[in-house]
Amino acid sequence: MVFVCTSQGCISDDEPQGIALSPGDSLPSFSVVCSDGATISTESLKGKKSMIVFFNTSCSDCRQELPVVQQVWETFKNDPEVVIIAISREEGPESVAKYWEENNLTIPYSAQTTREVYSLFAPSVIPRIFISNPQGVITFTSGDSDMPDYSLLVDTLNSIN
Repeated sequence: MVFVCTSQGCISDDEPQGIALSPGDSLPSFSVVCSDGATISTESLKGKKSMIVFFNTSCSDCRQELPVVQQVWETFKNDPEVVIIAISREEGPESVAKYWEENNLTIPYSAQTTREVYSLFAPSVIPRIFISNPQGVITFTSGDSDMPDYSLLVDTLNSIN
């Protein structure tokens, strides 16, 4: 499973506004190494449903959404057709690992100290979630102003063919 989570207003976004990916857009080309050692890339997501969550643990909205993402992860973690990942925006591995441990999170994550990967998806706002179908087309997005609950995320993943 792949998760992407973003939120607006938690962390100052001083960069110029741009266009975020929307339903109907294809996933951008990216590759990250996860906390469990797996490499997740646009290529590895082909043929799978994915949920990508962008976050930063200092963001209050992200801290609110990550437990929801954890619940979704628990639901799909043994489903080989679903990939869920959380990708940090400008937060290193030590800080993310500490937060994961303190909050009993087990979602695979990739700690990114820059916005390089994040900027492929959006110019600002975390948490941000992107769900895509097996063809790599985004079917659902959300940000801090429309943070989804567990049921919406599970229903969205289950409704993808």
